[in-house]
Amino acid sequence: MHELALIIGLLLATVIAVSLGDRLHLPYPVLMVLIALGMAFIPGIPELHIEPELILPLFLPPLLFATAKKTSWSVFRIRWRSVILLAIGLVVVTVAVVAGAAWLLIPGIGLPAAIALGAMVAPPDPVAVESVAGRVHMPRRLLTVLQSEGLFNDAAAIVIFQTAVLAAVDGHDIDGWLALKFITGAAIAVVLGLAMAWAAKKLIGYIQSSTARSAVTLVVPFAVYILAEEFHASGVIAVVVTALEMKRRTRPQDAAERITGNAFWEVVELLATGLAFGLIGLVSRTVIHDVGDRMLPMLGVAGIICAAVVIIRALWLAVLVPFNRRRNDGLPPNGPKDVLLLTWCGMRGLATLALALALPETTADGSPFPARDQIVLTAVAVLFTTLVIPGITLPALMRKLKMRESPAAEHEAEMVLAQRAEDAALIALHNAPFVHDLPHQRQDAIERGIKRLSEDLVIDVAHSPLTDEGSRHDSEVAIRTIALDAARQVIVESRNEPDVDPEIADRVLRRLDLRTVLIQEAGERRELLKSPHT
Repeated sequence: MHELALIIGLLLATVIAVSLGDRLHLPYPVLMVLIALGMAFIPGIPELHIEPELILPLFLPPLLFATAKKTSWSVFRIRWRSVILLAIGLVVVTVAVVAGAAWLLIPGIGLPAAIALGAMVAPPDPVAVESVAGRVHMPRRLLTVLQSEGLFNDAAAIVIFQTAVLAAVDGHDIDGWLALKFITGAAIAVVLGLAMAWAAKKLIGYIQSSTARSAVTLVVPFAVYILAEEFHASGVIAVVVTALEMKRRTRPQDAAERITGNAFWEVVELLATGLAFGLIGLVSRTVIHDVGDRMLPMLGVAGIICAAVVIIRALWLAVLVPFNRRRNDGLPPNGPKDVLLLTWCGMRGLATLALALALPETTADGSPFPARDQIVLTAVAVLFTTLVIPGITLPALMRKLKMRESPAAEHEAEMVLAQRAEDAALIALHNAPFVHDLPHQRQDAIERGIKRLSEDLVIDVAHSPLTDEGSRHDSEVAIRTIALDAARQVIVESRNEPDVDPEIADRVLRRLDLRTVLIQEAGERRELLKSPHT
């Protein structure tokens, strides 16, 4: 009961942190870490004990799913080099550097345990990046790189960690088939993700309730993650592929489902993120208690490894600059400011915490796991160094570098898509079977409304000319629906185009969905009023 009360308290603290973050212009995940850290040292506050092997399956699937839905396959087709170089290449290099430093600095750690530490602290967290960088209007080209990197780097880190821990526990050497194991697991995960997306869409097609459809999308990421783990594949990749494929398969006519689903997932993502980062703060008390009087010398070693994590990321990104400039494709990093921001946003999060807590206490022969307390303390130190400090200072750094995304640029991108939607709606209007049966006055009114579609995307949807109360006839409702169907079809298709930002497309699609639902509700009210029983 005490643990349940603590969880409810963390959820309430999340709501407070969101409100406080809006006022202070700070990311709420960072505030949640600090709030939970303060809570942990209040006398009488119980410890929140979650089995280490449950942390990743509980938190990672929904948070990865929510983040992956905001991107598209086209983004990865464009940025496949970045994904390989950052999500795999940089992870491997970071593991190697950290393992080497740990092996030299920590007596008796052994190479497998040192590699396990490197795998813990190597992958930046996509949830942390989205929650922190996305709220300070970081340029979309940089945020997309961070998202792409974060969605896949956990997969490489987890495979390395599991192999290293197994070697440390059994006293064996590192498995020489590590690369093949990762490639095989990734391939199986992709197949499972595609199959789960197909099955989920089929199931959703048989469900009439939009609320129940949203509930299916919550179950799917857990199901595919657990299924992938059973097949010894990457649960991370399986969840990401499922989210990308389900988003690709979205239908233009699913307006009500998208509105309900988006609202549902905004709440799920907010509370799950707050709870996950609150757990980071609470765990810190346990780590400090376990270390005791040995903390000061341990912090010295942890500080060196924290510096190594940041420096190796900066150097790796700096090396990529001349290659990106030579290709001249505009993909970051292509300058010192890009390198600084992408380094500063290499935030560790849930995966680092979960792997640290999953470290066994003893080996196969019953002896203590080599340097376990030092490894866990170092992982938590890297967490705080790369998450809390950048999270607090990022808004000021963005202002100093003058790298904030221009609202005018985002607005212009939305208007370009809105104009495409407007053109498609006009063509559909002129080809509609009932349009010539309407009085000319009503035809002109509908056409004027469609011609103002791109303007009204930034106006309150309730006052849209496409949802006015002048739609007195069923044929008008049908014509307006046909026009909006065509507009949504264009936006759904454009979302998968390489030069279209998926998030911008989603904003335009959401406004079109709202107009469609309002028209449908107006038609239902009219039918109700015409019923003899009313």
